[in-house]
Amino acid sequence: MRVRNWITDVWRRVSLRNGFEEYDAPIFEYLDLFTIKSGQEIAEQLFSFTDRGGRQLAIRPEITPSLARMVNEKINALPRPIKWFSIPRLCRAENPQRGRLREFFQWNVDVIGSDDVQADAECIFAAVDFLREVGLTPNDVQVRIGSRALTVSVLNAAGVRQVDMDAALAVLDKRPRVSEDEFARLAKAAGLAEDQLAAVTRFQACASVEDIRKLLGDAQDVGGAIESLAGLWRYLQALGAADYCTLDMRIVRGLAYYTGIVYEILDTGETLRAIAGGGRYDNLLQVLGGPNVGATGFGMGDVVLGILLEEKGRIPETVRKRSLEVFIIDVNEGGFEGVLRLAAKLRSLGLCAGYSYKRQSMGRQLKEAGRSGADCVLFVAKMENTFAVEIKNMRIGAQASAGSLEQFVNKTLAEIGAETEVRFPQAGRIVDALFRKLLPE
Repeated sequence: MRVRNWITDVWRRVSLRNGFEEYDAPIFEYLDLFTIKSGQEIAEQLFSFTDRGGRQLAIRPEITPSLARMVNEKINALPRPIKWFSIPRLCRAENPQRGRLREFFQWNVDVIGSDDVQADAECIFAAVDFLREVGLTPNDVQVRIGSRALTVSVLNAAGVRQVDMDAALAVLDKRPRVSEDEFARLAKAAGLAEDQLAAVTRFQACASVEDIRKLLGDAQDVGGAIESLAGLWRYLQALGAADYCTLDMRIVRGLAYYTGIVYEILDTGETLRAIAGGGRYDNLLQVLGGPNVGATGFGMGDVVLGILLEEKGRIPETVRKRSLEVFIIDVNEGGFEGVLRLAAKLRSLGLCAGYSYKRQSMGRQLKEAGRSGADCVLFVAKMENTFAVEIKNMRIGAQASAGSLEQFVNKTLAEIGAETEVRFPQAGRIVDALFRKLLPE
């Protein structure tokens, strides 16, 4: 739970600083909402049921259809572009295996109401911003960028019939994850002739926008898609995110609603499933009964991400262990009232402060403080008309007087609070400030 909260906290923090607003939706929707968007095959991948009113419902396997439904209802009242994010709990009816569970959390980031490739760049940058914050480098992960529009154009030019297009795209989506022999077998089973497969393979071998231009030329049906890729790359370079990105025309994404630029985030060793995937889905709102509005976004699940962070040693030890920032100990009879007063004050400043529920010896309370992981211990002793406070740095063992309880609260904590302007989640800075003020080196 601590690791999950750490991941979701960073997701939320990155989203907000990139200008996205949070939303949520019901845990279940009409089954049709998912089958219209993704085809009947999606029904086998989700939990569906009939309610007491005879309605066909499904527990959400993803949240993008709910997003499209919600935006469609308010499309004329929402200022564009609509930049929303969500961190929903999702369920899919599949066999649990490494990197895939039936229940998981997913970070969804979307921009609706913009046809400009800058919206795609914004989404990719948000993903890269997160990867940087959790310590994953370009040596660990890469955003592999393809183009669904260009892939469809190549298939059309090669003579693939429209009726066979979805099957062909589904096979191409599997290519990065299977051997070349297996890919050839799947392509043949899907009806791709040798010359058609050769044409697609030449296109997928292109490693740059210039390579694509040389191969496909500037025909009207591909010129716009090529310029979108070139524009995306310019934006990513300006944003400082291009070092995390690679053009990979093998990326087509499996779901049928993608219309333009698509991408997946993979570990560089390619030993795991995709960490995230997304792209442009300009037709989805219209398919669900709304206007023809540009849209783009991605989803990142917590399961594969958690495995990768674990393997790379990027989960901070402070996340794994429960720890208080301050533990307060009463050292004599009558001191507990001071403990409670001090705990209330520290908590009002945003500090995670605790104390023993048992009235026991100072030694036993110190052991409890050690188990809590607290960096700082405050000792409270009952005097005649007040309480005396001492502070101990548990990291280095140094100890010093902090004066009376009133002086500590009204002067020391007030000064430190003003200096650091601290409120949660930066409260840990108060502890460091206390050590600097009362325990100078």
